[in-house]
Order: sequence, then structure tokens, then C-alpha cells
Amino acid sequence: MRNIWTIAKREYNLYFISPVAYVVAFLFLTIIALIFAINIMAMTVNQFGFAPPPDSRVVTGPMAFLLLLAAPALTMRLLADEVRMGTMELLLTAPVREYELVVGKWLGAFLFMLTLMAVSLVFPFILNQITDPGIDQMLMMSGYLGVILLTAAFLAIGVGISALFSNQVAAFFTTMVIFVILWWLVGAPANVLPGGSDVFRYLDMSGHFYQSFNEGRITLSGIAYYLSLTALGLLIGTTAIETRRWR
Repeated sequence: MRNIWTIAKREYNLYFISPVAYVVAFLFLTIIALIFAINIMAMTVNQFGFAPPPDSRVVTGPMAFLLLLAAPALTMRLLADEVRMGTMELLLTAPVREYELVVGKWLGAFLFMLTLMAVSLVFPFILNQITDPGIDQMLMMSGYLGVILLTAAFLAIGVGISALFSNQVAAFFTTMVIFVILWWLVGAPANVLPGGSDVFRYLDMSGHFYQSFNEGRITLSGIAYYLSLTALGLLIGTTAIETRRWR
């Protein structure tokens, strides 16, 4: 556990000197802020109308989609760069187990994203202050729980794919393709197939978030789905590192 935490702290600190991480953080928070501001202006214009006031979904909804773009950028270098620079061999000769290396890298990226999410809480706080009687707190907590689970799964898959490559660009685009499949394409057959639609609907990554967590419904199947993807991504990364050790 000490090795995992040491690697995680190192990776977390590296994000604060990485230009890519700063660009991701800036775009992530700026886009959410713009969407939030647009919804607040719309609420002001329609204050005498019948449109319902915005809630925390104006933050958590865009945040989940932005993770689709942010996660590949944050994970592409984590293990692929170690292979490219030749430092992977040094890590493999150190008293560090393969899973400790993979989990430590993932945890560092996860903590960085949790930091951005903590900053984003300012938007629901503002919304709670300017609406009467305030926003639905349970809806906000459910939405943020979904975003956290989604982040864990995205980053784990990204780390796992990064371990398969020595080129950051290849890792980035491969991760992006996998995310597009899980986010948009895997659930598409559920709308056209007469049988077996439940299987494709369950595999739909976006469906678990937008139809459950972001609507205030915390489901056991959704939690199990995201945790399973997280475990799968970390397993892929660990297996890839073990393969490199025994070559």
C-alpha cells in the first residue's frame, strides 16, 4: 500500500507541472462555467415564465461528457511514456509489484480529477444560493457520485491502454475509440434488436449515468458496472506490465 501511495503522490504532483494537465483543467472548468452561466442567464430571462429553474444537472451532465475527452489526455502518458523513455525497465527491477505501479498511476490521475470536481462544487453552491428554496441536495450527491464512478472507470481504462503502447499519441487515440464505443455505439443495438436489448442497454456507459445517477437514482447495477470497468482496466494494465517483465 505504501508503494501505491508513493507512486500516486508522485503522479499527482507531476500533473501540476504538466502543461497538458493545465490545459485539460482550464478547458474542463471553463466549459462547465460557460454552460452554467448560460443556464443562469436563461433562468433570469424566464424568471416570470413557467420553465423550471436549473438544478445540479447543468453541472454534472456536461462534466460527464467532458470526461470522455479529458481522460485520454490525462492517461496517455502514464505508462506509455515510461516505456518510451526506457524507465519502465528500472521500475520493473525496483521492489514494486505490477499492480502497485498500475494502481498508483491510476490513483494519481484519479486524485487530480477529484481536485477538479471539488473546484466545480462552487457552481452548485452558487445555484443553491440564487434559487428558492435551493437545489435538490440528493440529486446533486447522486450526480456527483455518478461522475466519480465514471471518472474511476475512464481513467482505469485509459491507464490499461497506456500500458499496451510506447507511443502517447497511439494510446490517446486508442483510448478515445474505446470510449466512443462504450459511450455511444455499444448501446445502439438496443434500439433496433428485438431480442437481447437488455444486454446492450446494460453495457451502455452513458445510459447508466444519464438515466440513473444524473436523475437522482443510485442503482446497484450502475455501481457494479462502473466498478467492473475500473477493475477490468486495472487488470489489463497489470497484465501488460507483467508481460513486459517476462519478455
